[in-house]
Amino acid sequence: MSDTAQQEDCSEPILPGQGGSDYERYLRTDELLALQKTPEEQAYRDELLFQTVHQSSELWLKLAVTEVEEATGLMRAGELDGAIRLLRRANDCMKIVHRALDMLEHMSPWEYTLLIRPVLGHGSGFDSPGFNGIRRVSPGLGEAFHELRRAEGLSVVELYQRGREFEQLYQLAELLIEWDERVAVWRYRHYKVVARVIGDEVVGTDGTPVELLGGLIKNKLYPELWQARNELTELAKQKQ
Repeated sequence: MSDTAQQEDCSEPILPGQGGSDYERYLRTDELLALQKTPEEQAYRDELLFQTVHQSSELWLKLAVTEVEEATGLMRAGELDGAIRLLRRANDCMKIVHRALDMLEHMSPWEYTLLIRPVLGHGSGFDSPGFNGIRRVSPGLGEAFHELRRAEGLSVVELYQRGREFEQLYQLAELLIEWDERVAVWRYRHYKVVARVIGDEVVGTDGTPVELLGGLIKNKLYPELWQARNELTELAKQKQ
C-alpha cells in the first residue's frame, strides 16, 4: 500500500461530542454559542452585546483567578520563576477584561434602561463569580509574598532599596502591585460604564446605590506595597 493511502483521513472528526469538526467538539462551540439569548428571546437586540461582554469576561476572570491561585502555591513551594510567569499572565487577563468593558459604552442609555435592565432581575456585578474569585485568591497571594519577604529579613522598603540583590522577590512585588492596580482599574472602569449608562445617583438592579461602586475604587489589596512608595520618596528626599 502506498504512503499516501496509509495517511490518516483528517476530513472527519475523531473526538467525541457534538459538532461537525474536532474544533467544534473540543471547544464545545454548540454549547458555547447557545448560551446567549436567541433573537426571539431578546428583549432588545443589544442583549447579545451585554451577554457577550459579561460571559467572555467571566472566562478571562476565571483564568486570571486560576493563575493567581496556582502562582500562590508556587510561591509557597519556592518556585518563584513559575509564579512570576503565571502572575504576568493573570495581569494580562485583566487587561482584556478592561477592554471588554469598552464595548458596553456602545449601548444607548435610554434603550438599556427601558428595555434591557428590566430583564436582568436582581443581577449584580457583586454576584460575579470572577469578582468573588478575585476577592478569594488575592489575600493568599499577598500572604505568600510577605512570607517570602520576611524570610529574607526585609521590609518592603528594604526590598525596593536592594532590589538587584533579590531580583525574583522584587519582580513578585511589582507583579502584585500591578495585580492590585489592574483590579482597581477594572473596578473604576466598571463604575464609569455603569455611571455612563444608567447614571451615578441611582440604585442598581440589586438595590445597591451606584455611588457605592465609586467608593470601592480606593480599596487596595496590598496597601503595604503602595505605602512603600511614599516612604521611599521621603527617604530619597533626605539624601538629596
